[in-house]
Amino acid sequence: MEIMLSNTIALGIAFCVMLLISPEGIAILHQLKFGQEVRDDGPQAHLKKQGTPTMGGILFLIAISAAILPFIKEKGVLPAYLLGLGFGIVGFIDDYLKVVKHQSEGFNPKQKMAAQIIISLLYIAYLYFYSGHTTAFLFPFLKDTEVTFGILFFPISLFIITATDTGANFTDGIDGLCSSVTAVIVFFLFMADRVLLGNAQLGALPGAVLGGLLGFLCFNAYPAKVFMGDTGSLALGGFVVAMAIQTETALYIPFFAVIYFMEVLSVILQVGYFKITHGKRIFKMAPIHHHFELLGWSETRVVTIFTTITILACFFVAFVLEIT
Repeated sequence: MEIMLSNTIALGIAFCVMLLISPEGIAILHQLKFGQEVRDDGPQAHLKKQGTPTMGGILFLIAISAAILPFIKEKGVLPAYLLGLGFGIVGFIDDYLKVVKHQSEGFNPKQKMAAQIIISLLYIAYLYFYSGHTTAFLFPFLKDTEVTFGILFFPISLFIITATDTGANFTDGIDGLCSSVTAVIVFFLFMADRVLLGNAQLGALPGAVLGGLLGFLCFNAYPAKVFMGDTGSLALGGFVVAMAIQTETALYIPFFAVIYFMEVLSVILQVGYFKITHGKRIFKMAPIHHHFELLGWSETRVVTIFTTITILACFFVAFVLEIT
């Protein structure tokens, strides 16, 4: 009951803070000329988004931080919060270099990867050596089967963190898409933690993240007044994967975060096929949400269908966890 109450309070705080700071925050991003630069080889409908403020992830990170502060000592909150915040800082630097300094690639890819690996390894090491948290994973679809990998927890977790964060990053490309999909995933992880698994490993963090996302959606839904940028998408990927690892559901990520998985897979297939065939493509454009846009789907339709798929996927995993 205490965890449910703390999550409700955190959700309310984050949501209200978002509503309070966003109008002025968006205006400041406008004044600082932190505007989105749109690729001219993408969907033509996106050209009108040129100049829309980006780096809006700063706003919901402020809201999440304000909401989580009273509950920072709850079990599981601090490491998961710091992983998401750390990735958000990496995303902020990347956004700043691209948008403000007009460096097309932003962070040097090797530097960006190195920063993410260091942050990930610090998080993994804390869980493994100091936290008292379990380092086991529930093995998908097998009844009462927990798998402990010993020291292999490090490379396996690092791969899961990197893949999930990349998936969240690739999902951010349409108004409200990453926000909507991730909100469903965060709610599922909260319910999995409290109702299905009964572990209470996340404290008030799911409520804070969900409140921040719902508040952000008020300004990010089509037509978006602000974009989250890498600041937001990398932070969200960090929050999601930390929650999954701490609830032992990380091996289920390709199922309940199926949209993240689809987005990454579409890019891998597109790039691989392009290289093998010397210029041919499987999709009109990758990540895959752009493929559907170029087929004539509206942004709202893509978001609605992708979010619905996520809801159904989460129900499926919840059913599996319940019967196993």
